[in-house]
Order: sequence, then structure tokens, then C-alpha cells
Amino acid sequence: MRHWTEDLEDDADEPLVRPYTITGGRTTAGRDDLTLITLITVRAASGTDTAAGRPALQPEHRTVLRLCARRPVAVAEIAAELDLPVSVTKILIGDLIDAGRVRARPPLAFAHNGTHPDMTILEAVRDGLRGL
Repeated sequence: MRHWTEDLEDDADEPLVRPYTITGGRTTAGRDDLTLITLITVRAASGTDTAAGRPALQPEHRTVLRLCARRPVAVAEIAAELDLPVSVTKILIGDLIDAGRVRARPPLAFAHNGTHPDMTILEAVRDGLRGL
């Protein structure tokens, strides 16, 4: 199955998946607390958690769960990895939050009580952005 951003010349006989298909026709996220820097983490599975009663996960949902399994990941990073618009990614993440599979939290504040962030953190962010 091809992704909507892939070149249309390659494998023209394969089905094309568009963003509105991935989101079930939804165009806006039902949540307003997800920003580009909101961190997403996978919730620990409980012993009583079963697949019964839960909607089936799409491949994009499973990718989000895989990405966030080891460490918190920002919404922007997830969108980049999925190669989907941020608005579509927020809808998918909202589905997972509603299902209790992931949790969202704002990033930790760097500056407390008027102190400045550590310059090494800012330099690491700068270098990471340049590497893109």
C-alpha cells in the first residue's frame, strides 16, 4: 500500500491511501492540548487490558505506538516519521489518547523562577535542526 506522499509514477497499480482515509474523514483533532512540542508516551499495559471492545489500530497508530515505546516523542517528530501533516497526526494521537494507549504531556519547562536554560541544551537543539 502506497502512502499519499509517494511518487505517483511508481507502482501505479497499488492502492493509494490519502490522509482523509487514515482519519476516517475527520479534518480536525478533537483535542486542543496537542502542540508541536507536546510529548507523547505509551501507557504501560495493564494485566486486564485486552483487544476486545477496542477498535482495530491502523498501521499509522501502530507506528506511533512503536515510536513512543522507548522514550517520549514530540508530536512534530511523530508527524515527520509518519510523513503526514501535523493536523492528521494530531487526530491519530487523539485516537490513541482516547483509547488509553498513550498519554500526552507538555514538555518540561527549562526556565524556572527566572533562570535561563542550559546553553548545551539550546546548542543541541540548534545542531539537531541544522541536521534536518
